[in-house]
Amino acid sequence: MTGEFRHAHAGGGDWAAIARDCARQLEPIPDGANLGFLYVTDALAEDMASILTFLRQTSGVEEWVGTVGMGICGGAQEYHDEPAAAVLIGAFPENAFRVFPVVRGDLGDLPAAVRGWADETDAPFAVVHGDPYNHRLPEILDEMAGGLSSFLVGGLTAAQGSAGAQVAGTVMKGGVSGVLFGPEVQVATGLSQGCTPVAEPRQITEAEDNIIMSIDGERALDVMKNDIGELLARNLERVAGYIHAAFPVPGSDTRDYLVRSLVGIDVERGWVAVGGAVEAGDRVMFVRRDPISAEQDLADMVNGLKARLPSEPKGGLYFSCVARGPHMFGAPGKEMALIMERLGDIPLVGFYGNGEISNARLYGYTGVLALFL
Repeated sequence: MTGEFRHAHAGGGDWAAIARDCARQLEPIPDGANLGFLYVTDALAEDMASILTFLRQTSGVEEWVGTVGMGICGGAQEYHDEPAAAVLIGAFPENAFRVFPVVRGDLGDLPAAVRGWADETDAPFAVVHGDPYNHRLPEILDEMAGGLSSFLVGGLTAAQGSAGAQVAGTVMKGGVSGVLFGPEVQVATGLSQGCTPVAEPRQITEAEDNIIMSIDGERALDVMKNDIGELLARNLERVAGYIHAAFPVPGSDTRDYLVRSLVGIDVERGWVAVGGAVEAGDRVMFVRRDPISAEQDLADMVNGLKARLPSEPKGGLYFSCVARGPHMFGAPGKEMALIMERLGDIPLVGFYGNGEISNARLYGYTGVLALFL
């Protein structure tokens, strides 16, 4: 049975002051605390190893995972554009988890001891952090989910330049790292969308790489213009950052879809380029960023998740998108306040990343919540 959790968060100073503040908030350390999660803003990316060493020494917790985000959160507090750190420690059953280092190519990168443990115990759940610059990231996630039979949640590192890093025992980068959990650890997860469909899904009839050439037999751009409406269609410059392509997940309703940014438009050919590979036969629909709907969807997700819980959550993690937070909800802290108002004052931390992971799928503009029970 999972034991007690504690969390801490601090910002605005140098790394040592922030680490000391977090260590103070973590007192008293829960009995049996054996796993920690550490998230820092990119201003502290280069100091992550020092913060990790300090927290390991002061808390006595040896096993840690985490990463860097453009923003972080702790409880109802969000930190953006400043040095900050958020920490969660918990007491998990003995032998109920395994931290694994960066997987850069395939499952063969997993240490034999970790793979053996996963095969013996069955690891139904994992928290993972990914490097957005690893071109094999989708394949790695898919292989991990299939090869380990694990439900993966997490997010992608977000930092300016090459400052992104992950924690998995030590500080590293380059692929997917995190922690696998055994069946003794009970969790509940939810996903909230940040974009609203403007039309029904259609079928891509011609595509190459990330370029959609035709949809339902018509030029892709003509279909998009028709779907988004005359006002936006007359001035395509207004589309950037507001209209996106979304791909419904097979077997689900249109509430579960993967959003990809529009990265280019060829007006002459009528082609539309998106931020991901596409194929003829894929289903696609156009969506718009919608703060009002995003707020309602987040509230509905948390309310629905809470109603399904068999017991009160002991702690949690939240993975949001860099385009959410104050950029979508209008004020720092509003996104997290919506969650905490409904869950109560539980230990919860997270970060704002370059993508969100739920059920091994890469999402965008979403919020993914994982609760430990």
